[in-house]
Amino acid sequence: HAGMVLTESFAMWPAAAVSGWYFAHPESKYFSTGKITRDQVQSLASRKAMEFSEMERWLSPVLSYDPDAD
Repeated sequence: HAGMVLTESFAMWPAAAVSGWYFAHPESKYFSTGKITRDQVQSLASRKAMEFSEMERWLSPVLSYDPDAD
């Protein structure tokens, strides 16, 4: 009803749409993950029983390598 959708890369649209977990603990901190490597993508794809190329597409914003370079 709010008009928000997920893009093909699973970003929320419109860009001003925000979703997240918020913790009300005085010692909680915001963090982000670092870039992930090919072996981490391979491991996750295996555990999720997904094609490697599909997992790369899902994780493209956080890859530490260029999947098209090889």
